[in-house]
Amino acid sequence: MSRVITKISRQKRNQERYNIYLNEEYAFSIDEAILIQYSLTKGKTIDDLTVDEIAFDDEIQRSFNRALSFLSFKMRSEHEVHQKLKDLEFGEAVIQEALQKLKKLGFLNDESYSKALLETKKKTAKKGPRAIQKDLEKKGIDQKLQQQVLHSFSEEEQLEIALQLAEKAIRNEHRKTPSQMKQKIQEMLIRKGYSFTIVEQVFEQIELSKDEDEWTEMISQQGDKVWNKYASKYSDYELKLRVKQALYQKGFPIEKIEMFIEQKEQDDG
Repeated sequence: MSRVITKISRQKRNQERYNIYLNEEYAFSIDEAILIQYSLTKGKTIDDLTVDEIAFDDEIQRSFNRALSFLSFKMRSEHEVHQKLKDLEFGEAVIQEALQKLKKLGFLNDESYSKALLETKKKTAKKGPRAIQKDLEKKGIDQKLQQQVLHSFSEEEQLEIALQLAEKAIRNEHRKTPSQMKQKIQEMLIRKGYSFTIVEQVFEQIELSKDEDEWTEMISQQGDKVWNKYASKYSDYELKLRVKQALYQKGFPIEKIEMFIEQKEQDDG
């Protein structure tokens, strides 16, 4: 059945949408882009099939507009945009059409997005490949594209960033023993997503040794805490054994531990 467009009025709340009246009665509203696409004017005759086509294209346009708004804040992956439109209850066919339009116009590009995410995670979070790959997976990036993008993260660059992290840790944790420091750095780099190969290379290039004064200061600080912890529960041989075991596990040389315990006994005596 054909009907005539008898009135077209712009909506007050949304200046980009128009109300369409057929045979003097309100029929539907459409986006300005769809109005132009179908050359809708007062007096034009349209049939029911055309109305259905207009409704479908308008739904695509609405979906497209919501996606653009979502993308205006920051770059997004195709998966993120798809999920957003799904949450807004657009149909799958409409979503797919909107996604294709976004990609065609250059608003959506998973390769560009993945490269940008890689650079951001390297520079701001100083993450390694394994951690970045998990981020890409969460964003729904195709596995083949993940590998392609991560391949650009060279081993030399990974080592450079990992060294920066290790050196910062050494500066911040200078009161820890080399053994404690090594464990902390290893755990931190693995957590950040670097491989054991990179970790090993880092340890080959950093200096963790301590001089005599540093050992004395460290065992004085950590040793007192350990001694006070066990002194309330043990005494004599048992106390010295517990303290010796605890300090040895922290990485203190046995001769430093013996000297510390001897000094504590003298002080307590």
